[in-house]
Amino acid sequence: MAAIGIIPARYASTRLPGKPLVDLDGQSMIQRVVAQARQANLARVVVATDDQRILDHVRDFGGEAVLTRPDHPSGTDRVWEAFEQLGQPGDTHCIVNIQGDEPFIQPAQINALVDLFSPAAPPPIATLIKPVLTDEELFSPHLPKVVTNQHGQALYFSRHPLPYQRQHPSHDWLAHHQYYRHLGLYAYQPQVLRQLTLLPPSPLELAESLEQLRWLEAGFAIQTAITELDAFGIDTPEDVARAGQRLARG
Repeated sequence: MAAIGIIPARYASTRLPGKPLVDLDGQSMIQRVVAQARQANLARVVVATDDQRILDHVRDFGGEAVLTRPDHPSGTDRVWEAFEQLGQPGDTHCIVNIQGDEPFIQPAQINALVDLFSPAAPPPIATLIKPVLTDEELFSPHLPKVVTNQHGQALYFSRHPLPYQRQHPSHDWLAHHQYYRHLGLYAYQPQVLRQLTLLPPSPLELAESLEQLRWLEAGFAIQTAITELDAFGIDTPEDVARAGQRLARG
């Protein structure tokens, strides 16, 4: 059995056009993501892009890439098309969707999801969560939070802190409950990923602008794994500058 990592990488970006090709201390962002993913327990790492320039660049530095349709509504759909283009290898038990704008993704974070897919009882879907440490994280609508059951399965994702602690002032919530934020790294059983691409948008998804709520509404279980390692997504020129500073510090 094998796990495959697929990295969706679009050229268009409202705030940072050509984002995958942005230079970060001598290497492109997508090259750094590929290099990190290759250190994880993955049989293959493939970039799924909608742009010939990205395709050529990945192949130039020795990476594997496929050219996908430009009109996919989400990275999930792009990942499935890439897997189809690879011939849907029959020994694949796990597909990991790795964000193309996180050049500091850690192999241990990827492995934490792959390890959940035991042959005996693999989850349909898995994703990473991280303890919330500050009020800024807790109340930021840009950092989705997640509530889980006693088995670590997601009950709900929200841009608002959940649960609401009626008996405590909001500035004191972290002292009375362990909150978790969601990190956008997913893994799926191949046949489940195919089913997800056939689902229409759902009411909760549209309300929160969180695609994973569509899957929960459709009845799919999402297993979570906890990581203490942070995520660092790049969406703006300011993020590029911060990434450069981080690389300079080593």
